[in-house]
Parts: sequence; structure tokens; C-alpha cells
Amino acid sequence: MRLKVSKFLVVLLMVGALMLGGCSTQQVSSNSSPTSTATQTSTTTTTTEATSVSATTSESNPVMKDLPRLEGKATVVMTVKGSPITIEVDGTNAPITAGNFVDLVQKGVYDGLVFHRVVREPQPFVVQGGDPQSKDPKFPANRLGTGGYIEPKTGNQRYIPLEIKPKGEASPIYGKTFQEAGVTKPPQLQHKQGAIAMARSQQPDSASSQFYFALADLEFLDGNYAVFGYVTQGFDVVNKIQQGDRIDSAKVTQGAENLKTPG
Repeated sequence: MRLKVSKFLVVLLMVGALMLGGCSTQQVSSNSSPTSTATQTSTTTTTTEATSVSATTSESNPVMKDLPRLEGKATVVMTVKGSPITIEVDGTNAPITAGNFVDLVQKGVYDGLVFHRVVREPQPFVVQGGDPQSKDPKFPANRLGTGGYIEPKTGNQRYIPLEIKPKGEASPIYGKTFQEAGVTKPPQLQHKQGAIAMARSQQPDSASSQFYFALADLEFLDGNYAVFGYVTQGFDVVNKIQQGDRIDSAKVTQGAENLKTPG
């Protein structure tokens, strides 16, 4: 019995660390820790809520029209410390989430950003980055993990909805976890080792630019976080990333024509 309880607590704390590393706009000093603790879970709060874009279908949600979409697949090569990581981005099953990522890659947003959270203990979990604030080397490390992409034209942060497609279904569920939506099927894109997914705060629709690589199969995250692709080459590079390492560059090498941007 003690073994089951211990495993449950480890999972709970790991998930807590991931959620708290999302795109909240208030700084909490514990966000920079590469490991999770009970204190982090109990003391971290979010003072501003993401703009709600909750909906069960993209057709019923006008906010979707203002977001990039990836209609098909694309390949992104992310270089870290001179070594390439090849990512297949899946817009067929996660068009908004994949479109957001490819659009930010095209804009050069990820170039020079830091991986601010790396969790390998007590077991392999995630490598997380994508906070635009980390491009500034003088930005305090203990404040990383709180930023998102700011639209230059509006000065507002871009948020995307939680987008997860149930296996065998034609369309994703938007703005709700599978538990909230009453979905019992597994997602089409699952948290297998090498998956890339969006980080978020407690609000389902609070993802912006932060992403994470799954260092192991993380089935307990399925239906709660949006996977949008997989590492197809270079997972050994992902496995060597340390907290504080920077992304040299991220480039779309195939499928750029599948990106559809509003306007």
C-alpha cells in the first residue's frame, strides 16, 4: 500500500510542476526549480486569467479564426548546443496548437530562448522552454516560466485553447480536459517518450509559447495537456539538455506551406 501511495504522490507533484510552469503573468520564485515540491504546489498562484476561448468545436468559436492553423504536417529542426532535434509537427490532429508553434518558429521567437525547467528526478519527466523573457540574459532566472508570446500589433499575449483530439474522432475537443468533457477514449496524440506538448497554467486555455519534451512515456498527462508532435531524430540531444541551455535556432524545413495565418 505504501508503494502505491508513494507513486501517486510522485505523479501528483510532477504534474503540479508542469502546470505551474505554464504562462501565468505573476512571478513566483519556485517556478524556476527543476524539481517539484509540495511547497510549489501550495504557494504558486496566478493573478490574471487567460482570455477564455473555451468551446467544444472550432466552428463554434470565433476566436479560432484569429489564430494560425497548420493544415497537415510540418518538420521543425531545433538546434541546441550545435546539435539538431528533428520534430514532426502534427497539424492534422492538432491544427491550432501545431499552427501556433510553427508560426512562432517562423517568427524566430524560439531562437536564443532558455530551457528553464528540466525534471529528471525522481524519474524522467520533461524538458521545458519557450518563455520569451529568457532571450534576455539579464532576466532573472528565478522569474522564468511566467511569460508568453506578445503580439507586436496589439501588445497582448497570444493564448491558444487546450486542443486534444480523441482517438477515432473527426475533431479535437477545445477548452476542456478529457475529464471535464466526459471523454473516455485515449487521445490521438499521446505522451509517448519524445512527444512535444504545450505547457499551461491551471486555466485550460492559457498556453502561449512555452512547450515541453516528454522524457518518458507520461500516460497520466494524456487528456490534460496538448501534444502536437514528436521528436523523430535527435532524442539523444533532448536527453542531454540541462537547465539553462539555450535554443540556438528553430527552423521549419518542410511543410511551411501548410501554415495558414489570419489576415
